[in-house]
Amino acid sequence: MGTDFEKVMQAQLRILATKGILKGKENVITGIKPAEAGFGPRCFLCGHGDKPFLILNSNSYLGLSLNPAVITAEEEAVRKFGSGPGGVRFISGSFQPHLDLEERLAAFHGRPAGMIFSAAYAAIMGVLPQLISKETVVISDELNHNCIINAIRLSRPAAKEIYRHLQTDELERKLQAHVGRVRRAVLVTDGIFSMRGDHGPLDKIEVIAEKYESDFPEGILTVVDDSHGVGAFGKSGRGTEEYTGGHVDVLVATLGKALGVNGGYVVASRTVIDYLRESAPFYIYSNPITPAEAAAALKALKIVDSPQGLALLERVRSLTRRFEKGLQAGGYEFIASEHPIVPLMIRNTDKTTRLVRFLFEHGVLATGIKFPVVPEGDEEVRFQISASHTEKDIDYVLELLTTWQR
Repeated sequence: MGTDFEKVMQAQLRILATKGILKGKENVITGIKPAEAGFGPRCFLCGHGDKPFLILNSNSYLGLSLNPAVITAEEEAVRKFGSGPGGVRFISGSFQPHLDLEERLAAFHGRPAGMIFSAAYAAIMGVLPQLISKETVVISDELNHNCIINAIRLSRPAAKEIYRHLQTDELERKLQAHVGRVRRAVLVTDGIFSMRGDHGPLDKIEVIAEKYESDFPEGILTVVDDSHGVGAFGKSGRGTEEYTGGHVDVLVATLGKALGVNGGYVVASRTVIDYLRESAPFYIYSNPITPAEAAAALKALKIVDSPQGLALLERVRSLTRRFEKGLQAGGYEFIASEHPIVPLMIRNTDKTTRLVRFLFEHGVLATGIKFPVVPEGDEEVRFQISASHTEKDIDYVLELLTTWQR
């Protein structure tokens, strides 16, 4: 690699910094401090000594990443099966915990079959292109996650349509415009939109798909990425489908958020899953999650699908309501929902940066989302509530926000 190439890369980094989207140095967690004195767990960061930080930007919505039973399941499996799979699934990388987890995931979502991937990003990248042909129109919400955007780019469909966020009337018009022009349609949306905490109207999308199904020779497929929804949304944690009463053909989600482990998965009909096992390159040519991770994820899923899981869901909802009521009392603007993502709308890049820095200085980790990641005027600080938090944690952050506002 020559110095000219290095200079090009340095220039690209400067451009990212100028645009305000350079992520920069990462916080490195060096340890976890257990819950004590009415406060939840804290973490320690490299370079900050023994100063504890409250994690309010984690996707572990139920706190299962620190659950003793989940940790024990992983420890026992790693002793039984080793530290890694040692190969891709179709050679020597399929272990019994992988099969057990896939079976339980399918049953949890009421589907005939399921398959796991190394990550949720790999899952959507592996699944979506296999469902899209050169005679397919793809219709996508404008705020869909980056993985969906890139999966569509990889697919090279006959046509791509983007509808305004949650505007199903516009989705329907765009779908109708392609009747007679393509053989297949794929309607794809996030379940929970990670920047806002709001949800896709799966019930309305299902109705639209049924209405136009016979107008496309190869039908209409509905696809959802519900990575932030599963485990954290819906009466029993089954996500956006459960909350809206809608049903999609193909559901993609993660094991690395509410379930607290690692990996991604898809559930669908037996035929679709059989086809994906034979065609999805992110599955065929990549090692799966470790057998121990699969065992841990299975234990976490069993907890979610139990009275203990219902109690954790109610806890995180209660803490979320407490936080939102405090924000409302303080005169803050936020996007309210039943999901534990709580976006605090700051609507100014500099002010967002200053608030995140202020929280960090006082031992709180939160995520600032700024222009151009979001449109100018939509800047926010995203808080993510977890069942591992306590009322004292919530009240501490609300007190900080009151102080900062003064």
